Amino acid sequence: MHSPQKLTAAIVFLMSKVLLHAATTYFVATNGLDTNTGTSNAPFATITRAQTAASSGSIVYLRGGTYLLDNSHLTTNFNPWAIVNYITKSGVSYLAYPGERPVFDFSGVVPPTNRVTAFLVTASDCVFKGFDVVGVQVTITNGTPGVKNTQSECFRIDGGNRNLFEQLAMHDGMGIGWYLTRGQSNLVLNCDAYNNRGLDGLSIGNVDGFGIHGNNSNYTGNVLRGCRAWFNSDDGFDLINCQAPATIENCWAFYNGYFTNFASSGGDANGFKSGGYGVSSNTYTIPVPRHVTKFCLAVRNRANGFYANHHTGGLDWFNNTAHSNNVNFNMLCNLDASSTNNDVPGFDHVMKNNLGYKARSGTEVANLGASNDVTFNYFTLPATVANNDFATLNEALLTLPRQTNGDLPYIAFLQMVATNELVNAGTNIGHAYTGSAPDLGAFEYGSEPPPTLTLSNVGTNLIFTGSGGWAGGPLLLIGATNVNTPPSQWSLVATNVFDLAGSYVVTNPITPTIPQRFYRTKLP
Repeated sequence: MHSPQKLTAAIVFLMSKVLLHAATTYFVATNGLDTNTGTSNAPFATITRAQTAASSGSIVYLRGGTYLLDNSHLTTNFNPWAIVNYITKSGVSYLAYPGERPVFDFSGVVPPTNRVTAFLVTASDCVFKGFDVVGVQVTITNGTPGVKNTQSECFRIDGGNRNLFEQLAMHDGMGIGWYLTRGQSNLVLNCDAYNNRGLDGLSIGNVDGFGIHGNNSNYTGNVLRGCRAWFNSDDGFDLINCQAPATIENCWAFYNGYFTNFASSGGDANGFKSGGYGVSSNTYTIPVPRHVTKFCLAVRNRANGFYANHHTGGLDWFNNTAHSNNVNFNMLCNLDASSTNNDVPGFDHVMKNNLGYKARSGTEVANLGASNDVTFNYFTLPATVANNDFATLNEALLTLPRQTNGDLPYIAFLQMVATNELVNAGTNIGHAYTGSAPDLGAFEYGSEPPPTLTLSNVGTNLIFTGSGGWAGGPLLLIGATNVNTPPSQWSLVATNVFDLAGSYVVTNPITPTIPQRFYRTKLP
């Protein structure tokens, strides 16, 4: 047994170790100076300076406002890339200050002979959260001697592991939003990439919203979750040349391959390009990685909604919804990545619980061969789909602001109504569901909490108010004189529509002949 004196000494020693490892906090602000100490009252001016001061466990708070960057902020040159923020120190968190939204504007960073990388991340266990990256430029034009590729990037991960990129927005520039070449177990959570386009024909075809292109089979565990990509000049999400299995889940891709006026950009224009190795390299990974694309939404991309992109093996596609793409699902495979002459109908794909509607070309599913597992999809089930099977087809809802926690907005677009034949028509693949079986598509009917209901009496009217509904979708107010009546037998009292914030107001006159009535809200 320890003596009291020895026990006290041990406690003091442990406490001193905790104090030595306490996180240090630094601040960056638009009115800061890199000669400052980095405190809240004397903030730094740049992330680069904050990294120099930080150590593993440090938090760097980024104050709100617009940071205007130019060539003087370039820190490193790895020809042909010029780097602004070179993140090499592991374990540091770069967070928007609570309640504020920093915007880093790179439109003034224009090195004449280099590509631009706004954030090059080789560190591990870092967090990047809550800020915008805008205006990243491409300065090298088509025809420059010796130049074959001119892409720039907002974020490029080149060796970093276990990093978290959360609630970021990469937009209105010429760079790829988020791009990985090396690293494992990185999570991109609730991020947006939009209005990004190349400078000319050489770069337009490289500007994707998000790309995982791990060049080694060890770079596993990379996930894109809850992200949106729209109006990018090439693809929304791209996994070409990715040599380790990657996952894209609960993501939305729409309007890719278009400029904002819906003129064709000339890029590849797929929502989800979920595989492939090109068709001229004759090199591909063995075993061929099975990427997973699940619970994703592809809408009005100029080419394909979901595309296997000449993959040399099968891919997994679960609970995805495609609408109004030129082709909704294109499962094209290739035998050896050497030539388009070796393209073949897709093989070894596993497709479950997928839903498509109204491909613009009239082709819902293309290049799907016989050797695939495709039971429980809209194209293999005896069901028809029509406009009134969905709460709304209003595409404008896709760009609504995110929820306060960063999650995708809860919208009525392409949400199935209860009478849709594809509700409860799927098969259990290990994900949560309501009802007797999973639904088809990206949205499970009845999975969200019901909207709130508040009742007040104003004159001869009852006023029903509430929130938490699907934005832009219909609402039913139902009633019964006996609270124990089964909900399916309650009568329709009134209909209304949730506003863009998911709130509603229903005014209903009091009926004197009905002594009592109980009310519920209900989605159709």
